[in-house]
Amino acid sequence: MGVFPFSKRETDEKKVDSPPSAQEDVVAGYGSGDGSVDEPADDLHRGMKPRQLNMMAIAGAIGTGLIVGTRDSLKLGPAPLLIGYLIMGIVVYIVMVALGEMGAWLPHKKSFSGYASRFVDPAMGYATGWNYFFKYVIVLPNNLTVSGVLISYWLPDINVSVWIVVFGVAIILVNLIHVSFFGEAEFWMSLVKALVILMLILMCFIIALGGSPSGFRSGFYYWQNPGAFAPFTASANGQTVEIHGDKGRFLDVWACLVQATFAYLGTELVGVAFGETPNPRKNVPRAVTQTLLRIIFFYIGGVLVLGMAVPWNSPTLAAATKLKTSGLASPFVVAAKEAGIDKLAGAVNGLLLVFTVSAANSDIYLASRTAWALAKDRQAPQILQRTNKRGVPIPAVALSSLFIVLGFMNATTGAAKVFGYFVSLVTVFGALNWVAVLVSYIFMIRAMKAQGIPRETMPYRNPLLPWGAYIALFITILIIIFNGYSAFIPVFQIDKFMTSYIGIVVYLFNIFFWKFYKGTKRVRPEEADLVSDRRSF
Repeated sequence: MGVFPFSKRETDEKKVDSPPSAQEDVVAGYGSGDGSVDEPADDLHRGMKPRQLNMMAIAGAIGTGLIVGTRDSLKLGPAPLLIGYLIMGIVVYIVMVALGEMGAWLPHKKSFSGYASRFVDPAMGYATGWNYFFKYVIVLPNNLTVSGVLISYWLPDINVSVWIVVFGVAIILVNLIHVSFFGEAEFWMSLVKALVILMLILMCFIIALGGSPSGFRSGFYYWQNPGAFAPFTASANGQTVEIHGDKGRFLDVWACLVQATFAYLGTELVGVAFGETPNPRKNVPRAVTQTLLRIIFFYIGGVLVLGMAVPWNSPTLAAATKLKTSGLASPFVVAAKEAGIDKLAGAVNGLLLVFTVSAANSDIYLASRTAWALAKDRQAPQILQRTNKRGVPIPAVALSSLFIVLGFMNATTGAAKVFGYFVSLVTVFGALNWVAVLVSYIFMIRAMKAQGIPRETMPYRNPLLPWGAYIALFITILIIIFNGYSAFIPVFQIDKFMTSYIGIVVYLFNIFFWKFYKGTKRVRPEEADLVSDRRSF
């Protein structure tokens, strides 16, 4: 999924001997004495309010992966579900604090691809940026399609394509007005999502304590009966296999790790918003802290109470896994039905609509800012870096919005299957982006050491770093390599194998294409740019 090459970039990098003074920062346009960062009139504007960024950090990336996707992991048992979300929660938190350290110290607007180009190799920045762009422009029409399916719960006679147009036009307008308007829309939708998750978690907790109409106090009963682990089951081509014992439990945990990874994807979206946030020194660390709270209360808390309220062998849960994305498919609705509450499906269906529209809204924002960042680094057509007087990259938003038409592929069965392959293909791009963030951070730390800059000079430091970055990088690479395990059980399935691994091939192809075409070289630690965008503290 590479793009045509554009003008060759020539850069001169200087070794850093000492940090710039506050006065030099102001003159250079990097910042001001209060820690804020200025921007030219034709650049992105730092119009994202702190409360908007904080709310996006709390609930911005929560989507149907948690509300609906957990149904497949819950079938494997409450223990692997909790283990998978706990381990990957630690990994994603380390990714965020690594991004937070870079964003607070060297706050630029070129997103993840900019850090990869600056500290690792421009070829890695090129591959990271375009993969991230394609991930969101392909997921965008999928989220709009799901929104139409959710409305079909009440209005089955209206074609889904109508809702793709309606919601598509609405989110395009939101992204064209001003980043503060986008932030305000995301603030309220994220607030609704946070309240919904809290309500569902509280409901399951009350059910587990015996407060439901059935009066059954389950507590951790389902961890003993039917048990904490279910037999690992896989079906394909009419064949079904059940794996018991240690091997089955290992596969249970691994399957939950993979599912949790893709449920957490998008958490880094707040990192893109760092570039349009005033005073990154203050607001970036605060947003990263909010991410930790979200992981603990929403994800970990959510899967814990689900395992307490729903047994993995529940017939209602088995029926829900066969449904499309809707309120009926949510394991939280299953928990309510098991407890004798029958009127929750419609309400959850309506709330899920907020999730999918919010996700589509963020998709355009993330894709457009990624395209803008690539253009700034001369890795995309230069027209994409143009902004209007309000700091909105109109050409980049227009390019990202064009991909909405892919949603009409779902109107026919054959095209919908092909589009499903595209969606499955790009999900691995999100995990590859985590790799890019962690590698960029590790290379930045090496550059600081080579140039004699102590880590203590950074305005925000996390105790899990830098050693945690190596552990998170190792786990993420393992997930990427072995995420296609299901393609081999019970028999080899070429379609699953291709969609699981071709994304890796595309990413590596983009790296080598740009590296050999442009003749880029790995950034030497002693020559890495640790001056630009840096402020004195």
